Amino acid sequence: MRMKMYQCLLFLVIVTLEAAGLKAQEEKYPPLSEYMMPQADEIALAKSAAPQAISDHATIRIFTSSGYQTVHEGDNGFVCIVMRGLTGAPTFTPVQVRTFITYDAKTRAPICFNAAAVRTVLPYYELRTKLGLEGKTAEQIAEGVEAAYAKGEIPKRTEVSFAYMWSADQVLGPAAHWHPHMMVYLPYYENAMLGNNDPGSHLPAIGDDAGTPFAVGTIPVDDKLARKARP
Repeated sequence: MRMKMYQCLLFLVIVTLEAAGLKAQEEKYPPLSEYMMPQADEIALAKSAAPQAISDHATIRIFTSSGYQTVHEGDNGFVCIVMRGLTGAPTFTPVQVRTFITYDAKTRAPICFNAAAVRTVLPYYELRTKLGLEGKTAEQIAEGVEAAYAKGEIPKRTEVSFAYMWSADQVLGPAAHWHPHMMVYLPYYENAMLGNNDPGSHLPAIGDDAGTPFAVGTIPVDDKLARKARP
């Protein structure tokens, strides 16, 4: 009996160490080169985030080693980018998703913000990107965002805003290719306020950072609306 107990304890120790080793391995940024893509491809992917009538007149920004840089100035108030994992991961919750996506170099998330989101949400994503490029951990990014918000270094979120994510080529971390949807920035919303729908379903739900100023709702749209990126 005692031998079996020792064997069980040993097994638990081994599993715990393996899990810790895997976690440590995951919590490490891959080389910056793995986040990069050819400029023409990135522009096309960014534009695929929204209906053509919008993205053809939107400002386009691309990811660089020093953050996002404008390569085309639009005239309709929208801004389209391709988020990387360190840009668009949840800040607080779900913690497992936050940790995984922050260090994921494969994430390519085309998104096109409306004018209100450009003012209040884009600076938040830019701060996350800056902190990630500085090598900050997911926990340090969360602390940095929280401190910046408290100090007024990024805009307060006092209004609802939205962004298109209609690309047929979006790769969202562990979710891989995802169906087209709208991102709705709903400060302090809880999932119950949208009906407690499963964030992984095709129903409106709060997926990230529920109950905080950074709460994000997703509203799936018809798959026929998905746009392919065309360089």
